[in-house]
Amino acid sequence: MEPVPAVLLTLAIVVEVVSTALLPRTVGFTRPGWTVAVVSGYAVALWLLALVVRTMPVSVAYAVWAGLGTALVAIVGVVFLSEPLGWIRAASLGMIVVGVVGLNLSGAH
Repeated sequence: MEPVPAVLLTLAIVVEVVSTALLPRTVGFTRPGWTVAVVSGYAVALWLLALVVRTMPVSVAYAVWAGLGTALVAIVGVVFLSEPLGWIRAASLGMIVVGVVGLNLSGAH
């Protein structure tokens, strides 16, 4: 049984977001353990994305990947990394989510 592309894409996004959130711990890739974790996470995320684009148009898969990934990294930054959240940032994140939803509702996939 073939995995559902949406599940693989969701997993790819989560792995990429976790890897990006861990990126500061590499201290410019000078800490080998964290560096291996981040680079490995990115490799797994890209592999999953490659599986997704077998059955989903790359334009849709990448737009969802980039949009949700960006929004989730921003949320992780605010919640876990003490980054500020102003109204412009919050509105911009909302527009990203609306755009991703619009792509999915457009029936392009």
